[in-house]
Amino acid sequence: MSATTYSLSRFIRLGLVALTIISSAVQVIAAQNNNTSTPFEGLRLTGQWFLAYEVDRAGDDDLNEFKLKRGYVSVHKKFTDQLTARITQDISVDQEGDGRGDVELRLKYGYLRYRLPNLSLVFKPTLEFGLAHRPWLDFEQKMTGIRVQGTMFLERYNVLKSADYGIMFSALLGGEIGQHYKRRVSGAYPGRYGSIAVGVYNGGGYSAIEENENKLLEGRLTVRPLPSILPGVQMSLLGGYGKGNTVESPDLNYLTAFFSVQHSRFLATVQYYTGEGDVDGTAIDSTGHALQRDGYSVFGRVMTSFENLGVFGRYDHFDTNTDRADTDLTRFIVGLSVPIYKKSKIIVDHDYLESDLAAHIERVWEVAVEINY
Repeated sequence: MSATTYSLSRFIRLGLVALTIISSAVQVIAAQNNNTSTPFEGLRLTGQWFLAYEVDRAGDDDLNEFKLKRGYVSVHKKFTDQLTARITQDISVDQEGDGRGDVELRLKYGYLRYRLPNLSLVFKPTLEFGLAHRPWLDFEQKMTGIRVQGTMFLERYNVLKSADYGIMFSALLGGEIGQHYKRRVSGAYPGRYGSIAVGVYNGGGYSAIEENENKLLEGRLTVRPLPSILPGVQMSLLGGYGKGNTVESPDLNYLTAFFSVQHSRFLATVQYYTGEGDVDGTAIDSTGHALQRDGYSVFGRVMTSFENLGVFGRYDHFDTNTDRADTDLTRFIVGLSVPIYKKSKIIVDHDYLESDLAAHIERVWEVAVEINY
């Protein structure tokens, strides 16, 4: 069976699953009218799609194309107030190998989540087991709100991934921030004094096969020091300790400090990273030892009064090998965002990359649409 036929068959199966869900939803409505319960109660379907038109220029090479950057279809199930589950399909276009150009379907999340009892300052503690969240990227993505443009700083330079096979504990600290803040600014990670997340994972990420016996320990601590006076100010610390995902298992260690100021009309973040190695185990020298790396990123977004038009910008500086002087990457991103409906939006942006490792400058001009339901 060809890769295209196989991908098509998977989409047919996904379509059948969707039809089953719709049929089940109808049964749920009918059953509710008869005041009876069904196994499909508590089901919820969500989706997120990134569609774009891009013009890319790398040196003398030009490319322009309409593309599917990413697509997610999620099925959520609530069994009880304490036990829930989620399955998320990750839809993307294969960029290499014999199947280059095929639309691929794989699993992004597939976990059980169990809500534990509250303990003093630890509020809404939960355990995720399976193909679960990792502590950092979901936190940052929900804050910036422009994942449709591209990956976040640490993922862009292959430090870590957003999901992995393992187990994660997370909780809010000190109850929840006030409803006014959640409604006007953000309801994501609404701990009054911050939040915490820590997990143990295979380490290679949700799209990788485990290549060694090592496990990765990763944790995040976020503190909201003045919730009554400056609720939008948060300080975060992220750390990871493990091995790169190869048989040779080079070191993979990192520490990131993150400072953010969030308001209904603006957001500003500053991030500093230092570490060694990368998630794939490829950031190594000629002897197989992990390379020392560091970098920083600054992000800002302002929401104008004109139709909630957003203006955003980002600056990255990343040194892929601190022992050499010619290994720096510098990136500028500027753009506009226009809301369509609720969380759905259109963005126009320009991504500029200057690299000491290449003899040319890379530029991307893009119009992208995020469909979120």
